[in-house]
Amino acid sequence: MAKAQKRETVWLQCTETGDLNYRTSVNVLGGVPKLQLKKYCPRLRKRTVHKIKRK
Repeated sequence: MAKAQKRETVWLQCTETGDLNYRTSVNVLGGVPKLQLKKYCPRLRKRTVHKIKRK
């Protein structure tokens, strides 16, 4: 069997509107990465940079 990985569920927050649009899991072994992704923001109707927001 595979070992259980230490993963944490985090939100992706839009940098322009501050909305929490997406939820994803990240590997917390070795610290949480500074993840930045370009995702679709429904309020602005365009792709913007989203950063990790812990809840």
